Amino acid sequence: MGTQEVSTPKAKDVKSAPRVNDAPHNGNVMQVERADFTDLVPEGRAPVQGMEGFDPCYSDIVDYIVRCTHKIWDERDVGLIYSHYTHNIVLYLPMGTIYNREDVVRDTIQRLVSLPERRGMATHVIWNGDDKDGYYTSHLVTGSGRYTQNGHYGPANGRSFVSRTVADCMIHRNKIYREWVVSDQMAVVRQLGLDVDAYAGKIAETKLSQGLTQLDIGEVGLLQGQYPPAEKADLDIANTDLERETLQFLHDIFNRKMFGRIREVYAPTAMYHGPLMKELYGTASVSHQTLGLVGSMPDAVYAPQHICSTPCVEGGTKVAVRWILEGHHLGYGILESLGAPTGKHLRLMGMSHYHYKDGKIVDEWTVYDELSLLVQVKLAQLADKASAVGAAEA
Repeated sequence: MGTQEVSTPKAKDVKSAPRVNDAPHNGNVMQVERADFTDLVPEGRAPVQGMEGFDPCYSDIVDYIVRCTHKIWDERDVGLIYSHYTHNIVLYLPMGTIYNREDVVRDTIQRLVSLPERRGMATHVIWNGDDKDGYYTSHLVTGSGRYTQNGHYGPANGRSFVSRTVADCMIHRNKIYREWVVSDQMAVVRQLGLDVDAYAGKIAETKLSQGLTQLDIGEVGLLQGQYPPAEKADLDIANTDLERETLQFLHDIFNRKMFGRIREVYAPTAMYHGPLMKELYGTASVSHQTLGLVGSMPDAVYAPQHICSTPCVEGGTKVAVRWILEGHHLGYGILESLGAPTGKHLRLMGMSHYHYKDGKIVDEWTVYDELSLLVQVKLAQLADKASAVGAAEA
């Protein structure tokens, strides 16, 4: 499996020269991995990429997504949402969907109220596109802080937390018009010492009171009857050979259940950075995490929604995949909070970043929210109970 051993993408038809002290970027589109934060929000850096319609402070798309995220979340300039999001933004979250800018503002304020000391550190940004047709960014953030203000988690207890979030954005002329955010809320809830079952139950009760009986609507995409999964993955969303190879191995593992492919694709020393802040080592660990996830939803279909890639200053290429795993809670696995199999329909939105080097994956970062799945189970159980009560009273 080959990698794209090429230099960081440079802008086309951009005549302005970067400032002299542009290290470590050297006139290229920014990369986060080896840059200190001050290098990611430089003052007076001339554009190195087409940025028509963007605010002049942004020299490239990585500068844009890192800087505006920092301004909104860390500097608390929440009002920038009005100039950086369209009025009809659609924001997809593991607990539901937001359909307008005002609700994005309100949701942001509420999260900042609950975690006033939270700080988000850019881990890396994978992107594609241009300023004519629009950019797509996949931004991995490591957040940390303490729970010091009463909010949606309940009474503040001062406990600290660290968690990962991936935000995928579609951006045109300075405005985000579609966004998918997966935040590992289960990691936060556990580190804060909350009763996970009670917290998920409270969310489920709120959803039911709003007239919802499930967080989403959809059916499993497995072929009916005795047909096996397709041999070949759908590669229409891929742009490069490496992206096509990535989609095929993910299809082989998750849909065809060929877990042995993990040993072929991952380096023996691969690092796995997973949900609940797991830091694991080696292909055996990757296999265990993958088997454990599929074990909880053995009939699930893995459906990639978007893929993009960028060459990496650390060598090799980084690939970002946004995906949906949809099935039923039919078995035991690593989703231990769900308990014994309930048979309930589940839909999991996740984001994965893969670092290929010398033809093998040497690092994987995967983020999904187990709390969303627990809420889905509890919501379905509450809906069943309400239906049973209604039938008895009829």
